[in-house]
Amino acid sequence: MRVAVVLMAYGSPDRIEDVPAYYADIRGGRPVRPELLADLTERYRRLGIEDSNPLNEITERVRAALEAELGLPVFTGMKHWRPRIADAAEAAIDAGAEVIVGLVLAPHYSRLSIGGYRQQLEETVAGRAEVAFVESWHTEPGLIELLADRVRDTPSHVVFTAHSLPARILDEGDPYQDQLLETSRRVAEAAGLRDFTFSYQSESPTGEPWLQPDILDHLQALSERGIGDVLVCPIGFVADHLEIRWDIDAEAQEKAAELGVRLARIEMPNDDPAFVETLASIVRRAAAVPSTS
Repeated sequence: MRVAVVLMAYGSPDRIEDVPAYYADIRGGRPVRPELLADLTERYRRLGIEDSNPLNEITERVRAALEAELGLPVFTGMKHWRPRIADAAEAAIDAGAEVIVGLVLAPHYSRLSIGGYRQQLEETVAGRAEVAFVESWHTEPGLIELLADRVRDTPSHVVFTAHSLPARILDEGDPYQDQLLETSRRVAEAAGLRDFTFSYQSESPTGEPWLQPDILDHLQALSERGIGDVLVCPIGFVADHLEIRWDIDAEAQEKAAELGVRLARIEMPNDDPAFVETLASIVRRAAAVPSTS
């Protein structure tokens, strides 16, 4: 059977003038608060994203490298930007795909995140091809080893981080937090770490409780414990997202400086050949047992 891959990501605006449309898409028709839009625009501006976005360029490099590694067509589909997941699915079908492997560039499953990608992909395919969707790959050996290599032998206290989500998912039995903690444990074990903790980042101001602790509060707590050297390992992200460059490289760095704490973070996987090979292994395994569920 002919196989194609739809490689999915959250999406990011191509240039600063796209931010209002991008934010409106995220809001999904809900009212846009002007102050939040202004804040997001200013973040992109301060990061130098005026006429091009490095994250979109990284995603394209990953797509091209994965396509070359697999020898299969790979199409990028964004949840909140162009090209859309629907566009990627249509392109895969037009290319003659009988099996479409859906892979999100986020290792951990939550109904609020990965569930939405799956729904968009399957609704577009609508039975015209078999869909082999990868729900999570948080224990993928290649991912664990790549991250372990980033933190192995560090003298710093390692803090694993991931994007926070509304705390109500815990009452719903969502596996997101358990998967994050499992990845943290496996990376720490593979790297031989004795001193590590976990925190969340990138909480949104929605007016409801989100998963805690937040990285800024966590840095405060670590400082109070006498820890003055921290290495952040964002296990919930695989590229230099805004949440990495702003939330860690800017806000967390500012908080650390205020506390007198030295803070560094790992190099993100981005298009590292070892990471691309890991993605290829996931696709090969998924393509062998297609499912339309």
